[in-house]
Amino acid sequence: MEKKYIVRLTEDEQAELTNMVSKGKTPAYRIKHANILLAVDGNGMKMTDEEAAEAYRCHENTVRNVRQRLVEHGMQAALKRKAQDEPSRPRILDGQKEARLIAIACGQPPDGRSCWTLKLLADKLVELGIVEAISAQTVRRTLKKTNCVRTLRNVG
Repeated sequence: MEKKYIVRLTEDEQAELTNMVSKGKTPAYRIKHANILLAVDGNGMKMTDEEAAEAYRCHENTVRNVRQRLVEHGMQAALKRKAQDEPSRPRILDGQKEARLIAIACGQPPDGRSCWTLKLLADKLVELGIVEAISAQTVRRTLKKTNCVRTLRNVG
């Protein structure tokens, strides 16, 4: 298979990568990526993807991805890990749902209560159909993030 992304490092880039590898003061994955780039360099070792993957104990896809990031986005992007496009789990509370939560938390507590508890707020969100399910800890994190202070009510 012919390589689509050919790596050709300048002497300065080779020196920078060699320096990074020899010092060993950067994270291990960056050193591995630097070694991969030096290995597949068209002006240097000229290893194949398979040889580089075997030499640096990684998958061939890692070698291909590092080469592609170097060609498309530059040296710094190739040395870093690829950023996640979207979070692993979608957010339970978006902006509108957070606003509804805050409105409920700032409103009148249920009968027989002096203030809202996290469990009561979570149950109320489910009861009103704002979310299908939510934990009290998610409610706590959201209220903490938005600086909503629920504890300054009449105590006692």
